[in-house]
Amino acid sequence: MDDIVKKIIAGDVRTVARLIRDIDDGIPEVREVLKKLYPYTGNAYVIGITGAPGVGKSTLVDQMVAHLRDQGKTVGVLAVDPTSPFSGGAILGDRVRMQRHSMDSGVFIRSMATRGHFGGLTQSTRSAIDVLDAMGKDYILVETVGVGQDEVDVVKSAHTTVIVVIPGMGDDIQAIKAGILEAGDIFVINKAEREGADKTLADLRLMLDMDQNKYREGKWKPPILKTEAVFDKGVVELLEEIEKHREYLKQTHGTLLPRRQKEKVSQELLDMVKSRLIEEVLGKLTETGEFDRAVDEIVEGQIDPYTACDNLVLPNIESNSSSKK
Repeated sequence: MDDIVKKIIAGDVRTVARLIRDIDDGIPEVREVLKKLYPYTGNAYVIGITGAPGVGKSTLVDQMVAHLRDQGKTVGVLAVDPTSPFSGGAILGDRVRMQRHSMDSGVFIRSMATRGHFGGLTQSTRSAIDVLDAMGKDYILVETVGVGQDEVDVVKSAHTTVIVVIPGMGDDIQAIKAGILEAGDIFVINKAEREGADKTLADLRLMLDMDQNKYREGKWKPPILKTEAVFDKGVVELLEEIEKHREYLKQTHGTLLPRRQKEKVSQELLDMVKSRLIEEVLGKLTETGEFDRAVDEIVEGQIDPYTACDNLVLPNIESNSSSKK
């Protein structure tokens, strides 16, 4: 195990790829490796890129990687894709779209499966961020599926969150009012050569201006940029705004970047506890056959699902309490 940790810290690509695969597959042994890697994390700058499918996130990320490499920065990319209902693996294959970086030793690209949690960063993705951080990457770009308000989950693990839209999204722009607006540090109108880009910009600006209390003097007010990622237009300006936001965070929080702030650590730990509890309890119920028996009883009308749930969960809680005593 110590050998694995040393190889990852040294930047061994094969070891990192193998560990992230094991994380994605839920191999229990990886927890011990992650524990030993954690002290080496906290140096990478994490950028979340989120938005609805089809807005050009992958092309934008591809161009961002190219410019960061021109600056001599090392980059890790985690593309959180929809999960295949058959194999359980990621199916969009963003790595295919970023083939020009595949031979670059300074770039590591990996597709992660959402495991059915659309829009949200799963615990496996958070762990993969830690691995790339410990590997020594300067920047980690996390591209999420983005199919609704769950896009706000990306902000939990990113220093800067970029929300990407395109002209003519109509109701999707209005949906930003529902909460995604608060998650965005930078807004990007990609494919800005299309008709309606100016209207989309005006709509976004109006929404930001309506929330003046949040952006009172001294607070960060999200900029709105136009890009044409496929033509590499506006990408340099986007990276400049990300750097401005990074400087703002440094001035606001000092050396303590947001990912290590108490509220963010609290949220990540809470999610991790939930995940572990579900894993432990559901695993036990599945092994003993209790879960399947409860399903059959509900189907046959012998019991209601609420009582079945109580019968499955409460005894486990009580047994855990008794064992502690």
